[in-house]
Amino acid sequence: MTNSPMYDLECINIAKSFGSIRAVDDVSFDIPSGSFFSILGPSGCGKTTLMRMIAGFEEPSAGDIKIKGRSVLGTPPNKRNVKMVFQHLALFPMMNVYENIAYGLRCNGVSNTEIKRKVHDVLERIALPDVADREIHQLSGGQKQRIAIARCMVLDPDVLLLDEPLGALDLKLREAMKIELKLLQHQFNTTFIYITHDQSEALVMSDHVAIMNQGQFEQIGKPQELYHHPKTAFVAGFVGDSNRWSGKVKSSDGSGGKVQTEQGLEMAFTAAGGLKIPEGAGVDIFVRPEFIHAVRQTDAESASATGDNRMEGIVDSLLFNGANSRVLVRGPQGELIEADVTLTGDDDIKPGENVYLFWSSRQAMCFASRGAA
Repeated sequence: MTNSPMYDLECINIAKSFGSIRAVDDVSFDIPSGSFFSILGPSGCGKTTLMRMIAGFEEPSAGDIKIKGRSVLGTPPNKRNVKMVFQHLALFPMMNVYENIAYGLRCNGVSNTEIKRKVHDVLERIALPDVADREIHQLSGGQKQRIAIARCMVLDPDVLLLDEPLGALDLKLREAMKIELKLLQHQFNTTFIYITHDQSEALVMSDHVAIMNQGQFEQIGKPQELYHHPKTAFVAGFVGDSNRWSGKVKSSDGSGGKVQTEQGLEMAFTAAGGLKIPEGAGVDIFVRPEFIHAVRQTDAESASATGDNRMEGIVDSLLFNGANSRVLVRGPQGELIEADVTLTGDDDIKPGENVYLFWSSRQAMCFASRGAA
């Protein structure tokens, strides 16, 4: 008796060229069974092309794609046990909910009795047991989303591909659907592969995220790993918010040291991702707003904020967002720095006030500039 394969999907050295344009360039990854995997990257980075190759709508120029351990190269989309949910859902408006979900089963020649059982089972699992007779136009945006997923899941796919499925929803519904999609994935225990350019979608829902840039994967990891331990400057700048400085290393022990920024600021840093950064190297430094503490200059002596980096500045504006509020501070050379603050409404820092910004060298992630020696 053979064991079932560990991976629902394996992509091995996948490449795709359109003429002289290399849309996907030597990408390899594997996805353990029953996980939520996101591919996150800016528009035009190749993520949709990669998904179309997995679905069978494009053939790779090189490499192999395996589903449940078997190569699917040359297998047409309708013969792969992969289903796809598009941004605009593509539900049939002339059919009610039941007929939309039953459509694929009918095409496969499943009996009416079995169709009825499967449709009602999948409606229970998406927590919409009473909508079978509704017309599509009677559904809310979130309900349509769930029906589109149910229509795929009733066919028991090995892999469900979701291409920017929340893009057409308003912000509040999108926030709710992030949690709902994660719960649905647990409910079905099917591998979900989610394509997005929205980092909060990817970070909230995924077990693992691949960061894609210019046809290649820069890093694959758990959301916390990508956020706290980015391996490249692109990942540090793309995942989460960051303040960024460029400069040259003045002194270094390999794993850390001092940088002179282009604005003339001397900054203590830690080399990111275990890199060794020598003296004289051109670098980019990233510091997340939550690691920068803003303190009134008049309160600096009594403040508990510490760090081996300190900068003077003037508060330019406050960005109020409850517990996650933020202050924009204009530095000595006119640059804007973002720092997180707690606004209580009593004695908050105000625009125009002079402040010190403190942060630790441990939180100053440093990368050698691309193309720098």
